[in-house]
Amino acid sequence: MTGLLAIGFLVAASLAIGLYGVRAARTTPDFLVASRRVRSRWNAMAIAGEYVSAASVLGLAGLLLKDGIGTMWYAVGFTAGYVAVVALVAGPMRRSGAYTVPDFAEYRLGSRRVRRLCGLVVLVIMWLYLVPQFKGAGVVLHLVSGTPYWVGVVLAGLVVSGSIAVGGMRSATYVQAFHYLVKLVFIAVPAVFLTVRAGADVRAAALTPVTVPEGWSRPLLDIGDSGYPLLSTWSVLLATTLGAVGLPHVIMRFHTSSSPRAARRVAVLVIALLGVFYLFPVVYGLLGRVMTPHLVRSGTTDTVAVVLPGQVAPGTLGSVLTALVAAGAFAAFLSTSSGLLLALAGGLSHDLFGSGLSRLRLAVAVGAGVAVLLSLPAAHVDINVMVGWAFAVAASTFCPLLVLGIWWPGLTRGGAVAGLAVGAVSATGAALVSALGEFSGLLTVLLAQPASWTVPLAFATMVGVSRRRGAPPEGAEQAVLRLHAP
Repeated sequence: MTGLLAIGFLVAASLAIGLYGVRAARTTPDFLVASRRVRSRWNAMAIAGEYVSAASVLGLAGLLLKDGIGTMWYAVGFTAGYVAVVALVAGPMRRSGAYTVPDFAEYRLGSRRVRRLCGLVVLVIMWLYLVPQFKGAGVVLHLVSGTPYWVGVVLAGLVVSGSIAVGGMRSATYVQAFHYLVKLVFIAVPAVFLTVRAGADVRAAALTPVTVPEGWSRPLLDIGDSGYPLLSTWSVLLATTLGAVGLPHVIMRFHTSSSPRAARRVAVLVIALLGVFYLFPVVYGLLGRVMTPHLVRSGTTDTVAVVLPGQVAPGTLGSVLTALVAAGAFAAFLSTSSGLLLALAGGLSHDLFGSGLSRLRLAVAVGAGVAVLLSLPAAHVDINVMVGWAFAVAASTFCPLLVLGIWWPGLTRGGAVAGLAVGAVSATGAALVSALGEFSGLLTVLLAQPASWTVPLAFATMVGVSRRRGAPPEGAEQAVLRLHAP
């Protein structure tokens, strides 16, 4: 009951804060980029709140419990992605004047066909990313209240779509900044308390390799026990780092800044905020290995952050700590879903079927509805696996498009279309094959996390086709110059 009350308070506060932004959502720029008037500190907290998703709060601790300390490379990649964003795209994208990645594609290449193709890729990435958020909401609500899994999925869809449909980006900014603070406090405070409460023996056991399998203590990933830990680690780092460069909702956020310089400042602040947060999922994974090993046997490792407080501190105190963690986790689902739905609405309405506030709001509802339907059969799929697929697709499609479009005047329309198609088909195809079948050895890594070969393939296709066929669009050099000129 305590957990349910905490989640109820969080939902009510989120809706109240979101309604504050309704008065400022009167035009398309208001709805999509908050009229480019968001202050740097608010923007940085909002981006961190949006970026710290179910994969960070539940999935990372769960993978650490199940697969070992090598899974912390996910946290390294998630944070390092913003270093790549600062270095490669933040300032130039803000100068482009585009609202969305498809907007940028049309500006840079002068092609509606490329814009529409980008809109379709946005839908693929956003739905892949939304499903684990709604899945996490269903799991957490079930744990703290006993309600069926689908109730949490539907509730998350209704709350997020309702607040975003009425208030747009400004509502999302206020809510996400609030959610970052909630997540940091509600995840960090129980983590510190549990570390102290567990006692010296438990802390020592959690950090002693002798008490765990040697493979678990190895500082490298080994996807599916493939036997290729170095390749697994490299592929995950490539997907998470370059995926951040290509995530549509991340890119959209930088257009809310008042200037290119402010956009870069925001990205640097985000790196600091993420670095602080990622200290704490490690605690739940390490303590969980000692206190909740049964979650590995039952295949429910994603729940370790919520289950652990009750194991370490039974009774009323454990219930209170569980409520805090559950509310922090629910904040992660809501804040990330808000940004994803905005980008999804932009892809459906602004980029594919025409703009306008009424269509944008309808697109939010449709996008959320589809995500809820896709989430219902996904109860037993690891959160980080699905998020990893979204990052792999983004790294294999929009990352090459943005990096080459910003830094290379020679990119052609044909090269962009070919690279996007090859990257999208190869990355999503590998993920689907991996989900539908069982494989071993090298094939496991190449399918479960395909970034190691799909990213180079997409870059090579864009460059190769651009050099062999056609010429860059008229004004390409001027367009690139505008992206870099002060």
